[in-house]
Amino acid sequence: MNESRRILKRSLIIGIYVLIFALLMLLVYSCVKNKASCIDKIQNQNEEGVDCGGVCPACMNIEAQDIVTKEQGFLNTGQNGNYDLYAKINNPNTQVGSKKFEYEFILYDQSGNQVAQRNGTGFILPSEDKYLVVNNVPSASEPSKMDFRIKSVDWVEFNSYYEKPQLKMINRTYNEIQSGVSFAEAKGLLKNESPYDFNEIKISVVLRDENGKVVALNSTEMKTVKSGEEREFKVSWPNRFSGNVSNIEMQAEVNILDLESFFKRSFPTKKFQQY
Repeated sequence: MNESRRILKRSLIIGIYVLIFALLMLLVYSCVKNKASCIDKIQNQNEEGVDCGGVCPACMNIEAQDIVTKEQGFLNTGQNGNYDLYAKINNPNTQVGSKKFEYEFILYDQSGNQVAQRNGTGFILPSEDKYLVVNNVPSASEPSKMDFRIKSVDWVEFNSYYEKPQLKMINRTYNEIQSGVSFAEAKGLLKNESPYDFNEIKISVVLRDENGKVVALNSTEMKTVKSGEEREFKVSWPNRFSGNVSNIEMQAEVNILDLESFFKRSFPTKKFQQY
């Protein structure tokens, strides 16, 4: 009987110690989990912005002029009721850029009914002109009007040192194809003259006629473009489009405000990201 009591007593004491230890571990975990972190690039805790406000240093209010829409439009791809959409925008700020903004394209028919919509995100560097090109957007019926708007902008301020990525586009050509599955194609050569390797570079192609009217749009992407590398690219149009091509615009872009844009061996990326 006494032996049973001793075993029970020992078990109770061990249970109490285990419970105390578990409570201590839970307290430590809770403290670590909830510890304020103002460098994790995430808006959490009670932060008012990413790593600022609340328990972190106050957010810096950046005064910036709005992004300007210089041109917008849509084109029939001639394929299954799909349309290509574009907007040409400008950042009028010389020391302020956007690492992320949200935009929206909406197509309407003649009666004013919405027939298609496409939302997306983009970025823009200080004093930059750029195209936003969205290909093959299906529409419920033939559109007659398009609205484009920028919904929100996350601004960042650059210091006195600022260097754009040196991406050159040369050997631009456009040709109509006499035989094959495509109607026309455009080619070019991309030269990465930046001292950095990039994970992804987007290329937009805009074709205009002799009056400056946009007659065709296209886009493509290049993966893992190393510093000093030259690489050819090509885009094609499967269906005939109206208008004679007199001018070829090609835009190469990479989001230098996003660390994921850089190939890992190229770190650090300080010159691009001092803001």
